[in-house]
This record gives sequence, C-alpha cells and structure tokens, in this order.
Amino acid sequence: MLQIDLNQLPSTDELPCSDDTPVDNEDQNLLPNLLLFLLCSIWSERMDWYFGVDMAIYHTTGINPRVPVVPDAFLSLGVERKKGGKSRKSYAVWEEEGTVPILALEMVSHQPGGEYEAKQSLYANLGVLYYIIYNPEFWQRDRHQPFEVYKLVNGSYKLQIGEPYWMPEVGLGIGRSEQVMGGIKQELLAWYDSQGDRYLSDDERAEAERQRADDAQQHVEKLLARLRSEGISEEDLS
Repeated sequence: MLQIDLNQLPSTDELPCSDDTPVDNEDQNLLPNLLLFLLCSIWSERMDWYFGVDMAIYHTTGINPRVPVVPDAFLSLGVERKKGGKSRKSYAVWEEEGTVPILALEMVSHQPGGEYEAKQSLYANLGVLYYIIYNPEFWQRDRHQPFEVYKLVNGSYKLQIGEPYWMPEVGLGIGRSEQVMGGIKQELLAWYDSQGDRYLSDDERAEAERQRADDAQQHVEKLLARLRSEGISEEDLS
C-alpha cells in the first residue's frame, strides 16, 4: 500500500486543473454543464456542495497523488461552494478535509476510456458512492445499457435498477429526458425529485408561468364572451 505523508502533499496551486484530454463530441461539455446550471437553481440556497466539470480530482488512493482522475463531472457534498471564497483550480481530497465526491459521471467516447473497467475500479478504491456511465451511442458496442447507475456496496459497484434513479444520500434523482435545446429536440441528463418529477430549468419555469398566465387570460376571455352572449355585460358584473 502506498504510504503518504500528508504534510508533503502538493497544493492545487501546484497541480494541473485537468488532463488536457480533448472531448470528441459537444455533449461531453454540454450535458455536465446543464446539470451544473440546474443544480445552481435547485440548490441556490445551499453553500455545502460542489459540482465539478472536466476537473481533476487528486487523491491518495492511486499510484501517485499527483496523478488525478478526471471525470466528465462529479458532485461533492459537505464542502464549500467557493473554497475560501475563490474558484477551485482542481479538487484535491486532502484540501477538502478528506471529502470524497459522492457521485462521478463518465460519458463514453468514440474511443473507449476504460469506463467499465479501470475507472470503475479507481472510483471504487476512492470511495465514490455513485458511479454513473452515460453511453447513448456506443452501448451496444460495449454490451451495456445507454444509462447505468452503479452504487458502491461493500467495496464493489452494483448496477442499480430504475430510471430516473433516486439517490437518497444525495437527495436527488438522475436520469435521461427528451428536451428541446436551442430549438432541437434531444436527449439530455436531468435531476429529478423524490416523486420522479424532473426539475425544470429557470427558462422552463418562466415559460410554464407564461403559459399558465396565458391560459388564465384565455379562460377569462371565454367566460366574458359567454356572459355577453347571455346578455350580461362587464358593467353588470361590477
């Protein structure tokens, strides 16, 4: 077992923020960031969480604490939104009072990146409770499902059943959803509540409010038109 002197560990100021591995499709940037933006709305009053996108996680459970793992996204609970009031350059477990991310997300690329083997083992050793693999295009090639949630049970990941999948330790569910983005209908990842209802974005909530207001106005106009047809004027009503 690797022996680590915690006093000799580097700071995040000394470490690269990522591994500079380019993504091979736009969704690898888009989908994790949509989850982040939505979480900023859902948990806007909470200051005890951090969601990283394409950010290096440095830890002491691998071959070297200077060698990070870089998920497409991860979530940590019980940490500062802004560490010391500043944005993080990377996430070093030893600078977060030993707090390991509770969730990691990997999106499978055209070139397999060990999501089902090496990375799964790495996240298990690190102690990440939930490991999510999103593989909408190459799941048949890899002989897996397009969306899989694994939970760490007695040191090993067990595939979970159900979608959206509710994570009580996180207080959120996660799953896929058909949505319209920029006028294009596509499959996205989304957060869900305990009832299985998808959390709406700020734009979606605003549109829903506008639609409710329009529906209410149309209802009033139809009611007034019916009353007028029956010989009752608005002055009579007032």
